[in-house]
Amino acid sequence: MRLIGTIAPDRPLLVVAVEEEAAHLGGELPVLLTGMGKVNASVALATVLARGERPSEIVNLGTAGALHPGLEGTHLVSRVIQHDLDTPVLHSLTGRTFGAEIVFEGVADGPVLATGDLFVSDADARDRLAARAHLVDMEGYAVATAAQRAGVPVRLVKHVSDEAGEGAARTWRESVDGCAELMAAWVRSHLL
Repeated sequence: MRLIGTIAPDRPLLVVAVEEEAAHLGGELPVLLTGMGKVNASVALATVLARGERPSEIVNLGTAGALHPGLEGTHLVSRVIQHDLDTPVLHSLTGRTFGAEIVFEGVADGPVLATGDLFVSDADARDRLAARAHLVDMEGYAVATAAQRAGVPVRLVKHVSDEAGEGAARTWRESVDGCAELMAAWVRSHLL
């Protein structure tokens, strides 16, 4: 976890998993590098928010795998689910819902994001997830949950880096810098 810059109530906090995804952000806004995965993302954001100053909003920028052929570009997520938490089974055991989907107001036409601690790199996993979502990542649900519980508005902005199948790891390494440039362009046009 590393916070670059100073959080202020009049500007957003950019939350990004790794340096590669933040490479072209330019320093105009504070950036929280969380590390990969749900635990790192939620702990890093909760720690920073507990220290005091709150941003105007949290914007989670990151790469995502496409679960459907031809899906590319930068997307504002409309809903996010956890794909590696068996919410129905937990409900049957306890009578309570853990890990319900999160819906973002005002983003009706955006894709559904599935978050989990699995880097999806095989066709079977991709096909199972494609029945429920359009994109897959490893931090979005955790960031959204931590932000909402702290009472801070949140948006998830994801850029497609790979097709979440065989070769996804190689494709991510090859495409992450270009993805970072496009996410920085989104920040310049939407936040600055």
